[in-house]
Amino acid sequence: MSRTRVGPVVGFDLDMTLIDTVPGFSATLLALGAEHGVEFDTAAMTSRLGPPLAHLLAEYLPEDGIDAAVHRFRELYPDRAIHPVPALVGAVEAIAAVRAHSGGVVVVTGKYTPNARLHLDHLSLDVDHLAGDVWGVGKGAVLAEHGVDIYVGDHVHDVEGARAGGALSVSVLTGGCTREELLAAGTDVVLEDLTQFPGWLDRHLAD
Repeated sequence: MSRTRVGPVVGFDLDMTLIDTVPGFSATLLALGAEHGVEFDTAAMTSRLGPPLAHLLAEYLPEDGIDAAVHRFRELYPDRAIHPVPALVGAVEAIAAVRAHSGGVVVVTGKYTPNARLHLDHLSLDVDHLAGDVWGVGKGAVLAEHGVDIYVGDHVHDVEGARAGGALSVSVLTGGCTREELLAAGTDVVLEDLTQFPGWLDRHLAD
């Protein structure tokens, strides 16, 4: 990373950790469905965001059409999903808390990288590095590469990524996974949302 850091390097997932992706994702699904003559169950598909889009589309489209549909979704996304999607409560403050400890911020997400960058820029979220198109245990290599000490996510697969990368796993309940699921997956800490993160980080670093 380009800045000199003396504090912790904290990684964040994007969808349903830093941003509320549901309105934009739903709008893009509706547009994609209209083009394909398919009625997607947007409520079900957005209830546990995290797995790659191809996994979500597999229930509705033939296997040989999924790659093209994913490509088209990514094309439709910028005009429909950037402006309607807000930062989740506490997201800006969570990043500021890392900066207050002279730490670095890395976003590691399964989202298509150019679209993830549009969200970060639109919301002016201050991050040092963005890595997209990585999911589950695949996040581990990126977290290790950037020396991430703490990885914050909302999904059991984020816990898997943190574990694979040797990072402390902090989970928030703003996605579709329950406290029990996250604990069973092996997370170290569960917070209600990112408003609790600055206080937790202060205590963690003091210890």
